[in-house]
Amino acid sequence: MSKAKGKAKQVKGKLKETTGRATDDKRMEAEGRAEKVEGKAHEAVADAKKKFER
Repeated sequence: MSKAKGKAKQVKGKLKETTGRATDDKRMEAEGRAEKVEGKAHEAVADAKKKFER
């Protein structure tokens, strides 16, 4: 996964988390937090790959 896709997943997760908080939907809020973490992990992997390619 590319760094851009990881960042997009973080944004999507943030939106989901905020929507869950606004609608008092704890499950959606938790899914959003999980998605943000997943996006950060993908972004970190992309950074690491880029460093080792050099």
